[in-house]
Amino acid sequence: MSKETTFYPRHLPIYELTRGRIVESIHYGSIAIVDVHGNLLAWYGDPDMVTFLRSTLKPFQLIPFLENGGKDIFDLNSREIAIMCGSHSGTDEHLSIIQQIQKKTRIQESDLLCGTHEPIDELTAEKMRNRKEIASPNRHNCSGKHTGMLAYVRYKERSGVTYKKNLRYIDPLHPVQKEILRTFSQMSSLPVKKVEVGIDGCSAPNFAVPLWNAAFAFARLCDPDLGDVGPVKRVDACRLITSAMMTHPEMVGGPGRFDTRLMEVARGRIVSKGGAEAYHGVGLVPGVLETGSPAIGIAIKISDGDNRNQVCNAVTLEVLRQLGALSNDELSRLEDFGPEFSLYNWSGALIGKAHPGFILQYSRQ
Repeated sequence: MSKETTFYPRHLPIYELTRGRIVESIHYGSIAIVDVHGNLLAWYGDPDMVTFLRSTLKPFQLIPFLENGGKDIFDLNSREIAIMCGSHSGTDEHLSIIQQIQKKTRIQESDLLCGTHEPIDELTAEKMRNRKEIASPNRHNCSGKHTGMLAYVRYKERSGVTYKKNLRYIDPLHPVQKEILRTFSQMSSLPVKKVEVGIDGCSAPNFAVPLWNAAFAFARLCDPDLGDVGPVKRVDACRLITSAMMTHPEMVGGPGRFDTRLMEVARGRIVSKGGAEAYHGVGLVPGVLETGSPAIGIAIKISDGDNRNQVCNAVTLEVLRQLGALSNDELSRLEDFGPEFSLYNWSGALIGKAHPGFILQYSRQ
């Protein structure tokens, strides 16, 4: 089987937990770091590993809607754009923003096909249980993405575009989904035929590409001019997305969530979007590493899927630390997420450590 089609990744040990002097558990993973020119700057493990982006894909899924005028047609603001790129926590504030978008776009909550789950925000979930409120699709962390997809479908229908009656907006063969696929193919510099398509937890199509290509897509998202992403309308769409996410990180995640906190601390320098099964994408805007440095994309995968992405978040911070993208003060403000932890038992006794176990390999440019 050729390298381009292999599904057997060469992960390396990336994070370990100790008990006393013994390494008790090891997580494996891979990292790719690519600049806006397409240069693989650094990596760990297998940068060519093919895996699904899951919710890390969301900013790219919104590009076709925005590049075809969605913001102006429906008078969308940056908070609304941010939540359509995010995996929100289902708070009452998030619910209000989703309902606001649906009112503007004339979409009903019942139109969403994302399914339902309790809010990610535990306080909100507890309040809902106490008042016996049943979770609805708008509380789903993907309701912003689905609302954006439906809004684009509605816009096309109003413009005279017709679809097969039995074709739902989440069907991979739906013209909107095919347009999203083409757009991501172009952003990641990978032919459509080489993008693997699967179905996400929210029933929408999701894509698997090599980590290298996903990182390249994030770099181009953060500098669409130098990244030569295409016509002006796509450049503008990329700018709208990164600006909205960095300006309103609370819409991308929620209270205490890693993406939200990282973008709050980085203050307009870093775009962050995590996904299920321990996937994480990061974009550094130009000049973050040093004056004149190019936009950089980072893609990270922890092989075992990780519990609540705790290891993936810690590894992400360690990558940013090794790159010098965050100051010591900024890292200290994010220490609840890692990159190192002391481990205690139920009696409060210190019994071990959790820490990264990798050093980035750098290309010779």
